[in-house]
Amino acid sequence: MTHSSAAPLRLALRLAAPDTADALAERQRPALLAALSDRFGLPEEMIETLTGPDGAALRAALDADPEAFLIQAAGSGDPVIAPAVWKARYRIGRGRTRRARDLPDLLPAILGAADVTDPRWEAEDGLVALLLKEATPVELLPALTGPFPQLISYTLVRLSRFLPLPVALDACVALVQLAGGEGLLAFADGVEQTPDFDPGRPELLEVMRAAAADADPEAFLRERRPAGEWTDPASLRALMRVRIGVGVVAKPAALDWELVRREHARLPFGTGRSSGNHLSQLTRWEGCPDDLVMECFRADPWSTSQIAAGLPFEALVGPEVAAGRVRFDEALGRGIRTGRLPVDRVLAEVAPAAEVLSALPYDHEPTRKTLAGLLGRLGTDPVNWLTCYARMGRARGSVAELIEDAAWADSRAKPSTTWPRPLEAVFPATPPEASRAAFLSLFQCASEEAQIAVVPHFDPRAVQHLLVYGDPAPAVRDAVFAAHGVPAQAAQAATTALSPEKLAYLLDLDEPQVDANLFFHCRLDDGERERMLAGRLRGGGTRDVPEELLRAMRETNLGHYRSRLIAGLESGDPGVARTLVERLRLRLPAARLRLLAAVWERGGPDAVREILAMDRFPVTFRRQTEKLLGLPDGLERLRVRLAEEEDPAKLVAFLSKPPGYGSSQLHKLTSEGIPLPWPELIAAHRSGALAAAPAEDLAERPDCPREILLALLPHAPEIGRYNSSWLQLALRRGALTPEDVLTRAAPANRALAHLLRLLNSAERPADRQELGTRAAALTAERLGTDPETWAVCLQLLPTFAGTLTELCASAGATVRRPA
Repeated sequence: MTHSSAAPLRLALRLAAPDTADALAERQRPALLAALSDRFGLPEEMIETLTGPDGAALRAALDADPEAFLIQAAGSGDPVIAPAVWKARYRIGRGRTRRARDLPDLLPAILGAADVTDPRWEAEDGLVALLLKEATPVELLPALTGPFPQLISYTLVRLSRFLPLPVALDACVALVQLAGGEGLLAFADGVEQTPDFDPGRPELLEVMRAAAADADPEAFLRERRPAGEWTDPASLRALMRVRIGVGVVAKPAALDWELVRREHARLPFGTGRSSGNHLSQLTRWEGCPDDLVMECFRADPWSTSQIAAGLPFEALVGPEVAAGRVRFDEALGRGIRTGRLPVDRVLAEVAPAAEVLSALPYDHEPTRKTLAGLLGRLGTDPVNWLTCYARMGRARGSVAELIEDAAWADSRAKPSTTWPRPLEAVFPATPPEASRAAFLSLFQCASEEAQIAVVPHFDPRAVQHLLVYGDPAPAVRDAVFAAHGVPAQAAQAATTALSPEKLAYLLDLDEPQVDANLFFHCRLDDGERERMLAGRLRGGGTRDVPEELLRAMRETNLGHYRSRLIAGLESGDPGVARTLVERLRLRLPAARLRLLAAVWERGGPDAVREILAMDRFPVTFRRQTEKLLGLPDGLERLRVRLAEEEDPAKLVAFLSKPPGYGSSQLHKLTSEGIPLPWPELIAAHRSGALAAAPAEDLAERPDCPREILLALLPHAPEIGRYNSSWLQLALRRGALTPEDVLTRAAPANRALAHLLRLLNSAERPADRQELGTRAAALTAERLGTDPETWAVCLQLLPTFAGTLTELCASAGATVRRPA
């Protein structure tokens, strides 16, 4: 049994009352042991040894965190279990390559419980041999003070170059305690005779020899060990991981930066790319000393400015900035928010201004306030603002210098009285870049009075950027529209990045070009598109659909947005109908008749003649329709034909036909705007006239009636990898409830899989708790407290064809049946 296949048993043990669950766990011991073996990567017999005979312990293990369980198992002191626990790191590892999980507490737990008098620890298949064969240097750190001299010596050889002296002396003390001074002497002799071995610290071997010669080697070593240094295992482990270059390393809480400085002075961390730039890892940590950050920065300013938790102010005003080797986009925001970089000095001293303005954290109120104070120097004179923007891209000085230069009346440079290098708006809108982005951010920190005075002088592109990507106050927005008119409103509408408030404002305008851009670029609901294409105004009344909107219809990509044109099927507007017929091949007679009936009702028979003259419909259909145009009751007869084509029985029969190649029958109907006859579909499904495949297609629609969903539950679909089955969709939108699945869905194993997915995918803990409480109440009502009933229920589950409720009833009946 795998861990995933044990899900029903696991759920049963969670839902049953504690005493019942314990008894059930005892009955299901073989299955539980198999599931736990898969979960923890240990043999079943070891699981049984570790958990004991108690059912409650087995049940608790099923919900235990794998890492915590392995660490607890590591403390058993069993020399047979220890190697298996060490290998199990791979079994619970993540990813395709099954890398070993990083468990820093695992080896200390094993070594702390080991009885070194048991020879199995150092046997050929024992833990010591296993560690010598496969453990990484970082994993071996706890062995330096462990109970095995061989491991201490081996680890010292591998790590002595990187170890702080206090840690190396601690290892020597441990070696003395286990092997006496002779052990130190043997180690020193052995490494000196090893060819090409560089311990990185010759003084360590000298200390070892001196200690071995002393009457009390342990006291000799302890006297030379600096007190309190490198005593935190997490700090030592982090240091070693940085030294060796093991990915991104988290900063230990107890890290002493002064000790890190000394280690860097003794054996510098690499700073160049060829050496791995291990120093850059330290700069990611909050509180990294400025001197270490600056050393890394000088070696690689570009990368350091991106990854360092905080740059010293001197890094922002040095030659690297002037040479363009620094990016501010991350560094400034982090530094200002944490208070490491004073915003007033950044604005006054850091350059160039455009890059600083692009990188400022504008959601940081002190930043906005300080910048607003500087902008007061520009006042409400548009010339000052236009000059500021014109000089921004070439300015090499700070933000404060840029503003002062723009506002200085006696400046040698000629001021700008018009927008420099004006550009038209683009469709769709694109975000501002470079100086335009910097100016937009700067401008929105100005006073409302200044903004109102300046926006009339914006070019069309700047207007679009302000309206789409900015957040102007209503008075500023009104000033923009008063100065730039409908083109500004149309430019704002050419984007999907509109808030509901902005969208409602633009829709209320009922401007043709604005509506056209909203239709083409924006995410509108179907009702709004139908209103636009029918010519109905938000403010009341109707109009002929304007040419701008018809042009948007002609330019719409049918591969992605066919439904946007179908929204005009019942418009009745001749221009919309002509455009729709030009662009779409309406394959269903019902769609053609629906379009022509609306055109006739709005424009009369002549308008219909124009549509038919386009020669886009089959000859027979066109001739039949033309005969009706001169009849007094022609429109009524056309509607009769439409009713015949949309007869519910005919639509139900159409849906039940095999789809053949391409789209489903349901898609063919809905893609041509044909409304679904839900009452008749319900009746057809109830009578068996509607096949299963189209019924499941219907179930995926958000408007599918609950009755159809309930009728489909006896044939529940497979769970689906991405929660995409109709049953999961219905559960998520609330059209079906967990009780529905419990009492109606079959077979039982699929129903349970859907309930488990719902339980595990609930986004809020409160939702999960509520679902769990309801499930516990329902199962308690149906299964009671007899563990035999629960066990039979689990036994029947894989092959039971009925519902979960029926399964519970069958389990109870089986248990109560006389022998």
